[in-house]
Amino acid sequence: DGDSGQTGALLAGMMGWPQAGAASKVEVDEGKTGIKVAREVDTGIQEVKLPLPAVITADLRLNEPRYATLPNMMKAKKKPMEVIDAASMGVPLEPRTTVMRVEEPATRAGGKKVGSVDELVEKLKTEAKAV
Repeated sequence: DGDSGQTGALLAGMMGWPQAGAASKVEVDEGKTGIKVAREVDTGIQEVKLPLPAVITADLRLNEPRYATLPNMMKAKKKPMEVIDAASMGVPLEPRTTVMRVEEPATRAGGKKVGSVDELVEKLKTEAKAV
């Protein structure tokens, strides 16, 4: 999803399941009927509890990746890869979105060079009305 975090939320919405995004820690309760998800937010760590089934998207800190060793990569190259036809899975392949139009953004005006800090402050006050 281009690292925008939309896929998990869309899937949860389509399935009607609860969702927790950017999980940095996940714990399943003893009865295996719910989970506790810790996620980093601007103010610290937020913990949420969700009933199962649920959709969880992972943060980079959830797991330490396992890197493949060279011998294992060589073994994997020799194994046959099964190809499954998507139509046999009953999954609709038609796009679910339509591009209505594509427009270029408006042309921006060129910048202005100023000779001093005083001149910059004056232009910010009078022209940009930012100060």
